[in-house]
Amino acid sequence: MATQQSRSAARFMMAPAVILLLGWMLVPLIMTLIFSFKKYLPMRGGDLGWVGFDNYVRFVSSSAFWPSVITTLVIVGGVLVITIFFGVILALLLDQPMWGQGVVRILVIAPFFVMPTVSALVWKNMFMDPVNGLFAHLWKFFGAEPVQWLSQASMESIVLIVSWQWLPFATLILLTAVQSLDSEQLEAAEMDGAPFLKRFWFIILPHLARAITIVVLIQTIFLLSIFAEIFVTTGGAFGTRTLSYLIFQRVLESQNVGLGSAGGVYAIILANIVAIFLMRIVGKNLDN
Repeated sequence: MATQQSRSAARFMMAPAVILLLGWMLVPLIMTLIFSFKKYLPMRGGDLGWVGFDNYVRFVSSSAFWPSVITTLVIVGGVLVITIFFGVILALLLDQPMWGQGVVRILVIAPFFVMPTVSALVWKNMFMDPVNGLFAHLWKFFGAEPVQWLSQASMESIVLIVSWQWLPFATLILLTAVQSLDSEQLEAAEMDGAPFLKRFWFIILPHLARAITIVVLIQTIFLLSIFAEIFVTTGGAFGTRTLSYLIFQRVLESQNVGLGSAGGVYAIILANIVAIFLMRIVGKNLDN
């Protein structure tokens, strides 16, 4: 049992790491808040003084603000639906005994370790190119006209690219949950004549509820700041401009760091609202 002296020693040894971590998070946040109240043009005069809430008003009154928020939420929702649906299927398949099971699992998880810019370039040039892409050749093989994926189906393309990258993460978490399921319970249900769909709906899916909520929470936090895939593929055109990309464009166009900082604060607020909402869902699932 830990004594007061051992607890004090533990706090003392952890203090440098905690201080460093807090500084790593708080310093950029504080600087963002300060710059959001200033007109700071690094290429055109530098710090031009305080402007109050002018940057916030300019950013939120932009005609592109709410469409970018909606686009962000649509992409996040689409990716979550695809990764959870196919993640459950892959987790169930990978849990079955097969030849080369370890190799197959590594191959399924491998896309998660590919950099977002690299995966976006691969999809853009090798799969979605309307002339030389794999999809174009498949369309021609069946006698159809190739699709201009990044212009005609831009949102679907972004969701597909991001889903491909995050599917291994969901599969890994869900596979761990599937492997912790009591096999005797499934065997008893099978011996009682319960078909697979009923076993899945009443036994497997409730067991996966906690893992699914964790996947939703973690992926949402990261997906709200999606940027690289859009920058590499569509450049924010064709209705794919997310809030993060809008912040980038506003800073690049106006060279106003203060305006971009105000957009960053809005992004933090949006992320916290979504995170609080999801945390309530996760908490309820974990309590049940």
